[in-house]
Amino acid sequence: MDALSDLLRVIRLSGGVFLDAEFSAPWCIAARVGPEDCRAAMVEPAHLIAFHFVVAGEALLQVAGEAPVPLHGGMIVLLPHNDAHTLGSEPGLQPVIADDLVSPDPDGGLARIEFGGGGDATHIVCGFIGTDVRHHPLIDALPRTLVLDLNGKPACEWIRSSFRYAAGEHATIRAGSAIMLARLSELLFVETVRCYVDALPGDRRGWLAGLRDPVVGRAVALMHTHLSRAWTSEQLAAEVFLSRSAFADRFVALMGVPPMKYLAAWRMQVAAQRLRECHRSVAQIAGEVGYESEEAFTRAFKRAFGVSPSIWRRYPNAQPAPEQRVAHRPPHGYPARRQS
Repeated sequence: MDALSDLLRVIRLSGGVFLDAEFSAPWCIAARVGPEDCRAAMVEPAHLIAFHFVVAGEALLQVAGEAPVPLHGGMIVLLPHNDAHTLGSEPGLQPVIADDLVSPDPDGGLARIEFGGGGDATHIVCGFIGTDVRHHPLIDALPRTLVLDLNGKPACEWIRSSFRYAAGEHATIRAGSAIMLARLSELLFVETVRCYVDALPGDRRGWLAGLRDPVVGRAVALMHTHLSRAWTSEQLAAEVFLSRSAFADRFVALMGVPPMKYLAAWRMQVAAQRLRECHRSVAQIAGEVGYESEEAFTRAFKRAFGVSPSIWRRYPNAQPAPEQRVAHRPPHGYPARRQS
């Protein structure tokens, strides 16, 4: 398994669609996905990724501090960090808070928005990708907006057609439509990330570029595949046919951290997932992720997550210690999401 596929597997994505919106120019809304939007599909996730799929028409997406992103039918835009944003027919319009426009479906179908001045029409389906992993190197490395144009891409055409079909079905509450939309949402995220990685410039540095590098990518894949092995930098360097110093320099230049620090962090991510999802003992999981003793594993886990492995397992809503939390506030100038 390649490193990117392994990372996507451990994130444990769950997706869904919650809103079908019809706009007519001129229009502009301020939005941000909240936990209440995904309650029908999953328990409140630790991290949310918002997305908008433009079924037809045109729109302009704006995140504070970023250039406007023009969208048209057949395009999907993801907000990997769930930034507050505006969507509108043109720049300079005063946004209306999206929550104030939503009409829930009394029969359990998608919530609806119909809003605008009666001009050119735009149809957008809004959804989310959720994960129980609060911080993950893949998500942390993604930009604030990711755009994928599904038009004219043979590999994406079936996703685009299926998504449009399933969204239409969900409005009529046909059995299985919600599950279909969830799986398609997850596929859209994976395909968007893959296209983004493939399109990175050859001279780009950073975590995602490291996965694509033949030397660093192979080393990362080896660490993931043989997680319990007592790796050293020397052993990894030998596997990729470089000297220890040349390998370490290349790894740090691309990934931003030394190989052993990356491995330690990845072991904690995998351990956290297994503690939540299986019934094996803490000692067994410690061995599976490369620790010779339960005591050493417990100390490392508590440093990483602020709580012991047993508390993490016992309380699904356990959070990192206060000093390790990352405040998440809407960017300046955008309205905070109204709490229900």
